[in-house]
Amino acid sequence: MIKNVFILFFVGFLLISCNVFKCKKKDVVYKLEGNWELIYITGPRIAFEGLYPDKKPTINFNTKENLVSGNNSCNSYTGQLNASENKINFQEPMVITKMMCIDGQGEQVFMSTLSKVTSYTITDDGRTLNFISGNIETIRFTKR
Repeated sequence: MIKNVFILFFVGFLLISCNVFKCKKKDVVYKLEGNWELIYITGPRIAFEGLYPDKKPTINFNTKENLVSGNNSCNSYTGQLNASENKINFQEPMVITKMMCIDGQGEQVFMSTLSKVTSYTITDDGRTLNFISGNIETIRFTKR
């Protein structure tokens, strides 16, 4: 009898611990890995195509090296990745190239909006990344 209770307890413990670990893996930073291209940004009164007529901003996450990099439609940027679970911030200074851009408004809008991001979500299919400021979606990317 005691042996059966012990086996039942042990099996129950294994099942509970497996479920706990699966839950923690749902919002893990590794899902950010890879290249993403901007498809939506909030705020400006200029149409998306007007802000980014030639080149859309991109973001690349290297979770192994804990780095973020990309292109803001004109200049390249790189910095430290500050993310855990579904929280993320881009307030740390980033290194940004200083190429001359014909119309830098899209670049400024992107970098300014990026600095206000506080969290993120990724759709279940892993194809869409949403950046959120407070409780408002401000930037949306698609996986490249």
